[in-house]
Amino acid sequence: MRKILLLLCCLFSIAASSQDAITITGKVLDAETRMPIPGANIIEVGKNNGAITDFDGNFELQVSPTSTLEISYVGYLTKSVPASKDITEILLEVNAESLEDVVVVGYGTQKKYSVISSVSTIEPEELQTSSSRSVSNNLAGRLAGVIAVQRSGELGYDNAQFWIRGISSFAGNSSPLVLVDGVERSLNNIDPAEIATFSILKDAAASAVYGVRGANGVILITTKRGKIGKPQLNVRYEHSITKPVHLPEFIGAVDYLELFNTIAREEGTTPPFSEERIENIRAGNDPDLYPDVNWLDEITKDFASNDRVNLTISGGTDLLRYAFVASYYNEQGIIERDPSQEWDSSPNLDRYNLRSNVDLNVTPTTLFRVSIGGYLQDLRRAPQSVDNLFNLAFETPPYQHPTQYSSGEIPVQPERSNPWALATQTGYERQSASKLESLFSVEQKLDFLLKGLKTTFKFSFDRYNANSVTRRKNPDYFNPATGRLDDGSLDLTIYSYGQDFLGYETGSDWGDKAVYIESRLEYSNNFGDDNQVDGLLLYNQRNYDNGDRLPYRNQGFAGRFSYSRKRRYIAEFNFGYNGSENFAKGKRFGFFPSVAAGWIISEEPFMEKLKESISNLKIRASYGLVGNDQLGGRRFPYITTIGDTGGYRWGVNNDYQRAGRWEGDYGVPDLTWETVAKANLGIELGLWNSINLRADIFKEQRRDIFQQRRTVPGSSGFVNNPWANYGKVDNQGFELSLDVNKQFSEDLFIKAWGNFSYAHNEIIEQDEPKALIGTSRSSTGKPVGQIFGLVDDGLFKNEDFENIEEGILKEGVPEHTFGPVRPGDIKYKDLNGDGRITGLDNTAIGGTYTPEIVYGFGINTQYKNFDIGLFFQGNAKTDRIIGGQYFIPGTGAAALGNIYANVNDRWTVENPSQDVFWPRLSNQTNANNGMASTWWLRNMSMLRLKNAEIGYILPKKLTKKVSMKTARFYLRGNNLLTFSSFDLWDPEIDTSTGFRYPPIQAFTAGIDINF
Repeated sequence: MRKILLLLCCLFSIAASSQDAITITGKVLDAETRMPIPGANIIEVGKNNGAITDFDGNFELQVSPTSTLEISYVGYLTKSVPASKDITEILLEVNAESLEDVVVVGYGTQKKYSVISSVSTIEPEELQTSSSRSVSNNLAGRLAGVIAVQRSGELGYDNAQFWIRGISSFAGNSSPLVLVDGVERSLNNIDPAEIATFSILKDAAASAVYGVRGANGVILITTKRGKIGKPQLNVRYEHSITKPVHLPEFIGAVDYLELFNTIAREEGTTPPFSEERIENIRAGNDPDLYPDVNWLDEITKDFASNDRVNLTISGGTDLLRYAFVASYYNEQGIIERDPSQEWDSSPNLDRYNLRSNVDLNVTPTTLFRVSIGGYLQDLRRAPQSVDNLFNLAFETPPYQHPTQYSSGEIPVQPERSNPWALATQTGYERQSASKLESLFSVEQKLDFLLKGLKTTFKFSFDRYNANSVTRRKNPDYFNPATGRLDDGSLDLTIYSYGQDFLGYETGSDWGDKAVYIESRLEYSNNFGDDNQVDGLLLYNQRNYDNGDRLPYRNQGFAGRFSYSRKRRYIAEFNFGYNGSENFAKGKRFGFFPSVAAGWIISEEPFMEKLKESISNLKIRASYGLVGNDQLGGRRFPYITTIGDTGGYRWGVNNDYQRAGRWEGDYGVPDLTWETVAKANLGIELGLWNSINLRADIFKEQRRDIFQQRRTVPGSSGFVNNPWANYGKVDNQGFELSLDVNKQFSEDLFIKAWGNFSYAHNEIIEQDEPKALIGTSRSSTGKPVGQIFGLVDDGLFKNEDFENIEEGILKEGVPEHTFGPVRPGDIKYKDLNGDGRITGLDNTAIGGTYTPEIVYGFGINTQYKNFDIGLFFQGNAKTDRIIGGQYFIPGTGAAALGNIYANVNDRWTVENPSQDVFWPRLSNQTNANNGMASTWWLRNMSMLRLKNAEIGYILPKKLTKKVSMKTARFYLRGNNLLTFSSFDLWDPEIDTSTGFRYPPIQAFTAGIDINF
């Protein structure tokens, strides 16, 4: 009975408490500008009850009338107010201590004002404005200092190539180090919804703590973690219709055959194709015998699609915070399938991402963190190389045979391929890859020993594996039909017999696994109001096993000491002391220090009168060393290897044999790190609290580049030339970024931004043979990847010849040695003056294929509930030599190769113009015209409308009715427009003929809901 009465009392107390609760509806504003603060936390003190303001700063919270509310937001002073129905506005004051924000830097965070290294950051929302699978495709033009290009759009292989401040080495690895939650991982398969912060470390002050792994810059990603407050639920879904950005265009079969007849007449030979055949194709008579096939159209679809779903749940209390992110991504490719087959060979990719981060305050001074994440990715496609399918579609002429005869047989030219059949009739393969990422950490405050002291221990274990199943078959192939029989059927003969059933085979990849351990000691404290001291000492080690003979291991120490005086004068010292397995004992550890200094001029007393105009003015400089131990794939180069000679034979008939061995790569015990000396000078300028300008100039000197010697005489006896720390490369450039954020009224907000990155490198030393030094063919003093070729002198004219029929040139015209020449062929300059055009006349032409300039700019505008955004991205100082086998019309003798649609822009006897795309055409290979030269050099610079988006936020009176906090609908387009002087194919993809899976244009509709 007593228990029942106690229960009734409890229920009555709860009911009374519920009845006494009041509902507070208010708005959180900046005290100075009175602009709304979205994302502010409002907590009922002492209870697990809270709310977060929406985009307009509004909140609604049911609390006890006797409680106290605590309102907080990053960059503002926390405020406490008594609960009251009369609350309508809460004003937050800017916290001068925090100065707006913190920035993630190497092994920690720093207050934004105190960052004097070169660091670029991006809001995670900006990484969610693309339908691409890989985050790397969203970097170009978004972050100053990042040089990035997407070289292919193929499913699962569409990751961008990117470098921080360009390329500064001609050997080994130039890619930056990527750390996710402090652990070395890839960014290509993390979903943007998982990301909380994204930072790029560019100079030595930022990356020296990573020692031998920091030479190429560092990318730091942190994933979302929970915050104190009620559970927050976000659901985001988008569906996209996709199509290729740009595919090459070709002439049809009629124009193809007529062109070869025209070439034959120009060369005085009999036209190879009859007018009857051409007319039958033109009239569409009997497509089985007179086909007109665009092979590129046959193997690709006009449209495909992709879908993305994100679910994010976060929240927590003073004791426990959590964040859970689940994502699903599906993409269909543009390669065609045969719907009559029971299997589906068209490309399809499914990726499932999960990440769960939990923070637990075990005690008031002990924080335990658990992070579990990973992905599962399934890819289905035809069991063929997609690049090979595109190449075969280019090689197969349009008139030879159809994709499939009307009676069902599949034709093929002997010793050739049917691209459509390879894409649709040979079965399919399924590839599956999975990754598990784990991280455990314990943080212990040690204020009882020394105020501001704490220690952290981290342990991470990651595991990746992949496998595949291939169901393959070859169909029956027939020789092209020679006519029709009396009964009307095709006159066919079998070329090769295939299989009736799909085969079965499996494949597996050992994958890789990594174990990472880190222990750190950190100190941060204020001494009075004027002195801030921060320190870090850290040890880490990593064991990476990819199935090689031995795991890869490295370990090291890192440290940082920074001092700030009156938030005006800042000094910082960083170091990395790292060990690598690649060097002999006694040379395995290297010390990589850096120093930096900054002066915040805007905090000086003499700037007080200009504070309203110049809100921030900072000058910073840094210098230091970083290293690189990635030596072009060779491990343990201090050890001499033993090679296989291929064996020895002897005897009367050489019928005796024994295996033989000899010295392989010579071991060099004195090898050591590549070192990079990095200097950086930067300025930051803030105007009227709405405009922020950042400018950096930098110079990097990379020395001791690990390379194989090129000038060792053969008499030295080395089987393979020895390796040495010999190369030198300088890299320099500048970066600019501008951000404008202006709230013109309560209804109108405009954000505009732009950035520009330029990086130019130069090879100082590469052990070039003496025969090349000082000649036009020398690459020393040129950029890494410099393009070389002949310099054209226009096209040959009649007056260049003594005898046109025999191709005899006049005296004084250099002899062209690559093959016979005639009027209309490419004429080259004799650079070495020997009277002959040979390979010795090659020289540096154009620049490099990797762009030296990448830039981006955009604008976002919000008016009431509507928003619209545009983002343009471009690159410049990027060139390519176009051409390849069968590229020039006619070189395949009508048996191989398609012909581009611009073929009429050519030299002919009737049109002997110098201003044409194509030189004289021939029905056979013309070696002279196919040489790499300025004639085929093309500027691949471009400007692309990367993103255009329009959105609408539903009014709160509607979302309240369905228990939503906010709901936004949006339409978006990606890769909508491309502006470039080169228009044969997309200028960004990695091909000299246009035959590669292109980037994808996407039209997206989506919804983003917060509960």
